[in-house]
Amino acid sequence: MTSEQDVRNLAARARAASHELALATRATKDAALHAMADALEARAAELLPANADDVRRAEEGGTPPNVVDRLRLTEERLAGMAQGLRDVAGLPDPVGEVVRGSTLANGLELRQVRVPFGVVGMIYEARPNVTADAAGLCLKSGNAVLLRGSSSAAASNAAIVEVLRDAAVGAGLPADVVQLVPADSHDTVKALMRARGLVDVLIPRGGAGLINSVVEESTVPVIETGVGNCHVYVDRAADLDKALAIVLNAKTHRTSVCNAAESLLVHADLADTFLPRVVTALQEAGVTIHGDPAFAAHDGVLPATDDDHAAEYLSLDISAAVVPDLDAAVAHIRRFSSQHTEAIVTEDQAAARRFVAAVDSAAVLVNASTRFTDGGEFGFGAEIGISTQKLHARGPMGLPEMTSTKYVVTGDGHVR
Repeated sequence: MTSEQDVRNLAARARAASHELALATRATKDAALHAMADALEARAAELLPANADDVRRAEEGGTPPNVVDRLRLTEERLAGMAQGLRDVAGLPDPVGEVVRGSTLANGLELRQVRVPFGVVGMIYEARPNVTADAAGLCLKSGNAVLLRGSSSAAASNAAIVEVLRDAAVGAGLPADVVQLVPADSHDTVKALMRARGLVDVLIPRGGAGLINSVVEESTVPVIETGVGNCHVYVDRAADLDKALAIVLNAKTHRTSVCNAAESLLVHADLADTFLPRVVTALQEAGVTIHGDPAFAAHDGVLPATDDDHAAEYLSLDISAAVVPDLDAAVAHIRRFSSQHTEAIVTEDQAAARRFVAAVDSAAVLVNASTRFTDGGEFGFGAEIGISTQKLHARGPMGLPEMTSTKYVVTGDGHVR
């Protein structure tokens, strides 16, 4: 059983590796990322059987299908993980970027530059692709990473980390830039949360229970990646064909992810024309609708409670309500949203501007599916997570969000 001291020893090794990584050139880091990507594909014969063991145990244990989907690796998903690392390698290195700079009146040159955090701890559930994504983003941004995945993905994560560590060494970096914190007890999570001074920041990625536990109990600073009760609001000026396509994509494209739509709002003026279409289309796609009285008047729609409207289903379920106007839609979102992603479908630019200004979420989309709130879709490469807080980062977290800053002041014998 892994002890708290064992975890602190891992963190100390990560700290030592971070010092070496902070001095690495972009060429060295990019070479390591390409080596990692190549190794993931070359060693698929090791990775996929390990993952199959995890999937088998999950299915035998009665794990919900949406969670098994997050856990499962395929040749296609493995190739996607590798491509994500290559995409990160192709992005600009944030380390050393000048955020702002000036020459002061006294002649001092002032620059604020991006620097790595140092050691990043990741606590996450079920998704082995996060192991590669987090390792790649942390390496490129100059951070050593401690990866504490869930016990359900223990075999997958161990195999992936072994591959990544071997590739890092082959590229000239210390193996300890990537380490796996054992998932043999919940105490290893608590130890990571108490490793203040050895770990610079923790990023939890998973369900509400995990995130709340880390935020409330950690002594290490936390960047909160929140759950996704994402809304699509169909405004009175919406193109109904666009609206139908967006709702279906946002709900059914992939249900087990945080940017899937969980709530649908429709302007009252469209109730007679749009509700029959959207109810039929969603039901044909296998979606169970939990609706207010206007929606529940249609066959097969279940009556919705406040808990339904607040739910992150991560399944083929959606809450639905008719609202009298845009302001009522905003009020509904303010009450039930997790402040992740909201979308409006409208051809009225004034309505779009009002919605964007009034809704306080990490991402607000106009005439586009909520599924686009994603680091890859935003051009950031693989993301570390989607932050729903307002400090230090908000929205999909790419490379710049994985850095802090420091001031570099250059003088010529200046004294005060």
